[in-house]
Amino acid sequence: MEYQDIVVERSDHALEIQINRPETLNALREQTATEIMEAMGAAEHDRSVTGVILKGGEKAFSTGVDTSEFKVDPGTQFDAYRARKRTRKTLQMQRFVIGFTKPVISVIEGYALGGGLELAMSGDIIVCGESAKFGLPEARIGIMPGAGGTQTLARRIGTALAKEMMWTGRHISAAEAREYRLVNHVVPKGEALAKAREIIAEIARNAPLSIMLIKQAVDRGLNMSLADGLATENDISYLLTFSEDREEGLRAFREKRPPRFRGQ
Repeated sequence: MEYQDIVVERSDHALEIQINRPETLNALREQTATEIMEAMGAAEHDRSVTGVILKGGEKAFSTGVDTSEFKVDPGTQFDAYRARKRTRKTLQMQRFVIGFTKPVISVIEGYALGGGLELAMSGDIIVCGESAKFGLPEARIGIMPGAGGTQTLARRIGTALAKEMMWTGRHISAAEAREYRLVNHVVPKGEALAKAREIIAEIARNAPLSIMLIKQAVDRGLNMSLADGLATENDISYLLTFSEDREEGLRAFREKRPPRFRGQ
């Protein structure tokens, strides 16, 4: 597929998707979301891809959803409301990325605002440069986060800090984001992508099925009681008894050699 809004590249272990609309500071439109889902969908079934790296440019990861697509013609408000679940690609993308079965790392240099931050938080890990800025400023223009921000931000940093960020609309620095545990790593400006590749390479040394099922267990358990979460973990973990990689991993451990995992 030829892409208009993204650039897709392969590194050693990852599919790297760069949002490439620099003239809009990488504002997300329906076309952008469609292309991201298309590229990620192909990677999900490629065993040579350990995970996906989402990245932007030097000035911005993304400054949010393109406001030119917010227009609602008079008399069509309820049509727009109906379209939100099955038609709007920017909203489908949030659910798609959250449900992706492989690790997703968001690399942020510059701004990650509004829908851009919501997209980054839909992944698993955020790595940023030291000059990065984060915010959900929608209330400043009479709207609110609508692509997952009220849910994902609160789950990452707690409800009190999340409400403060959204109510004030202020930008926070990379240092604050690390203090809030919004991001995993803060590195010198320009080095976030290298750090993300380092993490993917480390993940790639481990069993692919273990990685996939760990993600399922953690994400599914978030909305469960501890007892239900433990039961879910138990059920999921025992699926690995059917895998060849489990036997290979145990055999390699006994033989004191690196395992040769095949994802089956």
